[in-house]
Amino acid sequence: MLWAAAGVATLGFLIALERAARGYGMPGPVTHQTRELLFAPDSGPLLYAGLALSMVVLTWRQRLVAAGAAIGIDVLFLLVRWAAGAEQNFGNGALWVVLGIAVVAVTRRTGAERLLLLKGTGLGLLLVAGHKTGDTWLLITSKTRPTVLDPYVATADHALGDPSWLAGRIVEATEPVGPLVLHLVYGQLPLAAALVGLYQLRRVAVERRFPAHHLVRTFLVIGLLGPACYMLFPVVGPVYAYGADGGAWAAAAVWPDTLPTIGVPLPIPFDGITPRNCMPSLHTAWATTLFIHSRKGSRAMRHAGTFWLVATLSATLGFGYHYGVDLLAGVVFALTVEAAMRALARGWDRPAGLLVAYGTTVFTALLLSYRYLPTEMAAHPWLFGPLLLLSTASVIHTYLRTTAPWNPNPAPPHHPNPHPEPA
Repeated sequence: MLWAAAGVATLGFLIALERAARGYGMPGPVTHQTRELLFAPDSGPLLYAGLALSMVVLTWRQRLVAAGAAIGIDVLFLLVRWAAGAEQNFGNGALWVVLGIAVVAVTRRTGAERLLLLKGTGLGLLLVAGHKTGDTWLLITSKTRPTVLDPYVATADHALGDPSWLAGRIVEATEPVGPLVLHLVYGQLPLAAALVGLYQLRRVAVERRFPAHHLVRTFLVIGLLGPACYMLFPVVGPVYAYGADGGAWAAAAVWPDTLPTIGVPLPIPFDGITPRNCMPSLHTAWATTLFIHSRKGSRAMRHAGTFWLVATLSATLGFGYHYGVDLLAGVVFALTVEAAMRALARGWDRPAGLLVAYGTTVFTALLLSYRYLPTEMAAHPWLFGPLLLLSTASVIHTYLRTTAPWNPNPAPPHHPNPHPEPA
């Protein structure tokens, strides 16, 4: 009943977003997802990542059959599109096979086995639907928030030394290799999350059950809650508000070479196209959770998690997509959501409640300070800069201290006494 209720709630949410997008003359997440059954998908790697997550419930033989079927269907689609002169891309086969697993579950399985297959299908579809939902949310933010608060955030960012301007010049100095690598990392974050999720779910097919908590759960919840903050605190980022990418709507075309002169910060009008998706930085939040979950993996996975976090932070600042204060808010947001998801999996207690409450309080305080104290923060950077860093560090410290007892301690190996005492 719980899974059924969650499914109905998710479907209702998707339909609501679909209607909202249609109101602005654009297709919503349901339409985007449905059209990829036949037309060229927007992201083939994402669809195959969803298939890979769905296949964690299958045996190795079934995985080989499913992967072969997906590739075969994709080849067929590519040949038809080539003959028709249509747009080419791959990924249709992956979506067809994910839906096929659901059909097999309903028609050929019963009981716990059916539920397990449906959970696998739902996990794969949610990864893809989460991406489509995010695109629709971004459209809604651009249409419903005609003004943005970039002058406030840019002024508050003086307390941190304007890191976006510094990072932007560093990235420009490393062309063409630096931007190429960072674009790859920034754009394929969902695929990286799927790989870590696959590692965590690798024993599902053997144990016939999902672990109580894994990365994909937190990833999806961050994507669901984060856009609500965009509606409350619309910001487009320095490359748009103060760079050439903002076109005629930019307050100044100075990023990343020169700091803008703002004076008294006020909301500024902006176009109806650019997403207001800066506060908090969800890429930072996702990369932070990926880093946390990679800590329990192999050495290679731990190194990859560290690299992805550092590269994501570098890309968000170096491409001018975010201000430094966005990243701090993203870290606090990620740890708060992760703590709540872990508490749901293990059961709530007083330390878990205090941790989530503290993270929520700090996150709220950060946003309020960016909005109502930016001038004071810019005037006293040696006071507010350390305060911002210390408040973020305090959430990190509280998270580590609170969750350390939640980690199961492996039982020590049993070594029989080689010299038993005489009876």
